[in-house]
Amino acid sequence: MISCLLILLDFRLVRKKRLLIIGCGDVVQRALPWLRQRFQVYATARSADKAQQLHTLGIHPIIADLDQRQSLARLAGLADTIIHSTPPGEGEADLRTRRLLAALARTPRRRSGAREPQNGILAQRRIVYISTSGVYGDHGGAWIDETSPQLATTGRALRRISAEHQLRHWAQSRSATRRVCLLRAPGIYALDRLPTARIARGEPGIIASEDSVSNHIHANDLAHAVCLTLFRGLPQRSYNIVDDAPHTMSEWFDQVSDFTTLPRVPKLSRQEAQSRLSPTMWSYMNESRRLSNQRTKSELRWRLQYPTTEAFFHANKGRYIATNKY
Repeated sequence: MISCLLILLDFRLVRKKRLLIIGCGDVVQRALPWLRQRFQVYATARSADKAQQLHTLGIHPIIADLDQRQSLARLAGLADTIIHSTPPGEGEADLRTRRLLAALARTPRRRSGAREPQNGILAQRRIVYISTSGVYGDHGGAWIDETSPQLATTGRALRRISAEHQLRHWAQSRSATRRVCLLRAPGIYALDRLPTARIARGEPGIIASEDSVSNHIHANDLAHAVCLTLFRGLPQRSYNIVDDAPHTMSEWFDQVSDFTTLPRVPKLSRQEAQSRLSPTMWSYMNESRRLSNQRTKSELRWRLQYPTTEAFFHANKGRYIATNKY
């Protein structure tokens, strides 16, 4: 009886579906314990050192670089489920996603004795893409959802829009079996992902009457949403992965300051602050919106570990260690 059970368990392990992770960073690594129970997990690595790191996490590393087209040949037909979390490079369009989709469309090489999919195009059935809420641009602090217009003007957000459009086209143009889900994430935080370096430098915030509204999500809650989307996400659907309580930017910085015992940053008028901030930081602070997460909660049946940043800081009081690089 025991031997039969072991054979059955071995069969189930062999029959695990393959999952390919394109860009296995901090957020996706938080999901690995759950993912490894359900998939045989592969992930791309740009270097031998990164490949070794992934191997220690129980992942099958694939040396591949989305900036090097010739390195992507092994991705064709490797898995029918993909998590794509690599950010775009430079330029007007996301060429990295373009190269990835081109590689996935190739007919895979057949290895002796191996059971390969007969069609590289049909082998890739589902992609979950971690995008950004920056695609919405500035909405003047209004509440918006996934149907709201994309008003982005910054290069980084326009490249994300390019990636989303490419993925939608990939899903819609050739086969009904293809599915894409777009997860739009705002500012991601965790104990080791807080903007303490910025606060320590004393970079200013903006006075309350002129401040913009931002949204946040804990890295664990984003990782949880990625996992749920693999099984519950609807085809060609976008989801806002945000917590329940938007804040002004200065409120957020004050929360972090109080949690880490750093001095609160000075608050200036918008005009005064612009002259003291980098163009990149100013572009973040020059956009204001409140994102609804109702679709995500309803369709993915998603429950937040930290529904507000206040809940996170309360639950982790006294646990902060000053190792942040953000």
